[in-house]
Formats: sequence, structure tokens, C-alpha cells
Amino acid sequence: MFVTADLQLHSKFSRAVSRDMVIPQIASWAARKGIGLVATGDWTHPLWMREIQENLVEDGSGLLKLKPEIERDNTGIPKTNQSTPVPRFLLATEVSCIYSQSGKGRRIHTLVWVPSLSSALRINQEMTKRGCNLMSDGRPIIGLTSIALAELVLSVEPKALIIPAHAWTPWFSVYGSMSGFDSLDEAFGPFAKHIRAVETGLSSSPSMNWRISELDNRSIVSFSDAHSGRKLGREATVFDIPGGKLSYDAIANAINGNTKNRIAYTIEFYPEEGKYHYTGHRACNIRWGPEETKTKGTTCPVCGKPLTQGVLQRVEELAGRSEESLGLETVPMTEPYEFSEGVRMTRSTTYPRRPPFVMLVPLIEIISEAVGSPVASPKTQTPYFQLTDMLGGEFSVLLHSSASDIAKLAGERVAHGVSKVRTGDIVIDPGYDGVFGVVNIWKKGDGEKLLDDGKEQLSIF
Repeated sequence: MFVTADLQLHSKFSRAVSRDMVIPQIASWAARKGIGLVATGDWTHPLWMREIQENLVEDGSGLLKLKPEIERDNTGIPKTNQSTPVPRFLLATEVSCIYSQSGKGRRIHTLVWVPSLSSALRINQEMTKRGCNLMSDGRPIIGLTSIALAELVLSVEPKALIIPAHAWTPWFSVYGSMSGFDSLDEAFGPFAKHIRAVETGLSSSPSMNWRISELDNRSIVSFSDAHSGRKLGREATVFDIPGGKLSYDAIANAINGNTKNRIAYTIEFYPEEGKYHYTGHRACNIRWGPEETKTKGTTCPVCGKPLTQGVLQRVEELAGRSEESLGLETVPMTEPYEFSEGVRMTRSTTYPRRPPFVMLVPLIEIISEAVGSPVASPKTQTPYFQLTDMLGGEFSVLLHSSASDIAKLAGERVAHGVSKVRTGDIVIDPGYDGVFGVVNIWKKGDGEKLLDDGKEQLSIF
């Protein structure tokens, strides 16, 4: 059984997060996307923990499910297509550790997953004892080092999973050029052996991470870091759980790589669309790729200030092997995933045990460009909800539905847009220094130009 999981998101108690990020709405959007396992998010926050307990119940597998009365009253869960799952929840939170180590300020965001409410509550108690203000934000800023955080969490719950979040962004990440480290050993010390995975973030792809030698025996996972319901699933990890016995242990074993449970593939945002892919300085409109940065340096030629190092450049700095050595190939794939014709996956021929990945553009963006209307307009929203209601969710539309079925519900142009995304026939203007990259499905001159260059850009949240 393939289970699509999005295990990084935030609740309404985090900064810059939609007030609609509450458990019933998270469940509704997860179902509409086709996500079978979703994060609770923010269980370190006492008020959010109360909402988790009011809406969810442990199911005996280390996961949680909607209480029957909540599920019964949740009319937002699509029911037209019975293949749309009612998601399970995993207790997953994110903390921001800000501290000094070796004479440098560090700002590291880390995911913590646990298999029970009692473990989460005990970890919260221990954090509070050590002076952490958990009421400050859904993603609390704490003064613990990454080493101290790992020690605290694992002493309370040995089965906890600790995963560096958006591992490459310049700010707030373990490999970040501005406030991170050059290795997991440096960041986590004796607990580095317990770091069994890293999360890619929007500005890096799995293949970029495959170039890092210390990640050879660690899993590469991808999640959305969603701050609103519609951003769920912009990245996700698909687990293969034989027999369909979904549990916390099955997910942990897949990440640890020690049983028949496994990561089948990941679903990726184009990293060029991430806001830190290239090196640059947005105030001076400077944007450089790795080769240009090598030639011109890391100082802005306009104002003389340091450039914000892009993720692509940072990977080049720490990589133990070249991209060419990976033997990458992007090929059409059907079996065993039952993908529709044209869906392409990228895999490494040099490291065939690495799970492949598929690049997608969110369905709402495809429709928006196809119909020439902003993402929030009824002209865009109506076909989006029709497609996801009738064809089993967004991932089903993007990966499994036939072009003819999509065209029947949303028109030939939308179907053509989905086909172009599946084959990678798109144009991307890379992001840099906090400026998002822009994806265009139709090249200039490729059919009617429906949207101008200033079309609505979906925010990170």
C-alpha cells in the first residue's frame, strides 16, 4: 500500500499562519490533496495540544485519527470519490533552536516526531523545566542547542524521530550558510547517529542531497511546511507499507531503512521555484548561479554587502561528489506506481537504492495559468474543486488521471497543462534571496498568452 504523507505543517498558533489551520480543516485539505498521513504540527504549544486532544484520538498504532463526531461533522472531506482517504495524524512538531556554538550564532529548525500523546506531553514538561517558553509560538524559539534538544527528546522517548527541517535554507537550517553547520556531526555531536533523515526544503531536490557523503545512509524526505490548507502537499513523501498496516513504527522503519517498509518516492516542488535557490541580493536585483558566483565572488557589486548564498551554491560547497557522478536519469514511469502516461521520475543509476522523485506544480497553479485567472478567483477554484472531488484528490489528478478525464471536467487547456507538467515541459525563473522563482507552463509565444508577467505568485504560506 502506498501512503502519501505530509509531516511538516503549522497550526494557527504559529506566526504568519492562516487562522483556518485547525484540525478539521487540516483533515479536509489533506483528504482533498490525497494525503493519507498528515502532521498534527505544533504539539509543543499548550493551546494547540488541547485542540489536538479535543479533535483526535490515538488509534493504538502510534498514530491518531479524527474522533467519530468530528469526522462525521466534517463536511469538508471530499466524499464523491470513495478512494479519497480520511487521513491519519502523526504527532509532529517543529522547534527553532537559537544559540551560540564555536563562536557563531546558530539558528536551526528541527522536526520532532513521537508515537504518543504522553511522550509529547512529557517532552513539553521537560522543555518548560529548562526555561523554554512554549506559549510564545507554535514553532517555539528555544535556547537549547541541537545537541541538548536531541538529548532531551530521546531521554523521554527513545522511539522519537529527530529530522532537520528544510535543511539547506540560508537561515534557520542545519546546513544553512548563514547560521548552520558544515556537518551533522558538528550540529548534533554524539546524537548525530540518531539523525536518520533530513528534510529537503523547497529550494533543494533529493538529487542535490545525494551529493552529500554523510547523507549516504540517511533518508531524504520532503514535506510542505504548509502555513495554510491549500499549501498542503506541495511536497510530500510516499511510503510503501506492505499489507496496509500503517503505524508510527512502519514509518520509522521506512526512514531507518531496516525493514520491508520503505520510502517509495518523494513528490517535489521545483527547487528553482524556492526563494533561496540562487545566490543574490534582491535589494540590488543581483542573482547569480554557482558558476557566476565562483567567478564574481560573494559580495554584491552594487552595494558592497554580502550576497545571500543560495542553496545550490551551498550544496556545491559541501558536496562530496559531482552531479554527473550520480548518473541521473529522468524517465517515464508507470509500474509499480500506476502513474498516467507521461509522468516522469528522476533516479540515480549510480545509487539505485535511493528512492526516485517526481517534480510537480500545484494543480491550482496549473489551472490558474491555463484559464488566465488568479488562484483565488471562482474561475480557477471551481474546476479545482470539481477535479479533486471527482478524480480522487489532487495527487490523483496530477499523477494518475487520464488527460481525457481531466479535459471532461476542466477543459482541454487544463488537461494540456497537466500533461506539460508531467513531462517537464515548463519554464522556470529561479528564486534568490527571499524572492520566489516563477514557473510558467506555457512559454512565451506558445499559444495565447493569458496572464501577464505580474500574475499572482503563491506565497510560501
